Amino acid sequence: MKSRSDAFLKEATKKLQIAKEEMFKPAEDIVSYSVCKNSQFAIENFLKGFLTKNNVKLQPNETIATLYSKCITIDNNFKAIEMSAISCKNHTIDSRYCSEINTVSACYDTADNIDTYLRKNSIL
Repeated sequence: MKSRSDAFLKEATKKLQIAKEEMFKPAEDIVSYSVCKNSQFAIENFLKGFLTKNNVKLQPNETIATLYSKCITIDNNFKAIEMSAISCKNHTIDSRYCSEINTVSACYDTADNIDTYLRKNSIL
C-alpha cells in the first residue's frame, strides 16, 4: 500500500507544481483550464495518497468531497483545510472545470494548503 500512496502523493506534487507555474505567469498568459485541472488532480491525489497511506480502500468514482470526508474521519484536523471554494467537489473529477481566475485561484490555493498540511505533518 505504501508504494501506491507514494505514487499518489508524487503525482499530486507534480500536478501542483504545473498549476503553480501556470498560475504565476502574467495574467494575460494564464491558461485557467490548466490551473484548474492540475489543481483538481493535485487535490484528488493528495487526498488519495493520505487515505491509502492509512490503509483506506478507495471506491471507483470518488469525489473530492467523499475523499475529504474520509480524511476527516482519520484526522479531524483536516477540517482546517477550507474546501468550500471548490465548486466541483461533489462531481467526478473529469466532469467539471472552472475558467474564472478567482475560482481557479481558490482551487489552486486549496491544493497548496493540502500540500502544506501534509508536509507539516510529515506525510510528504
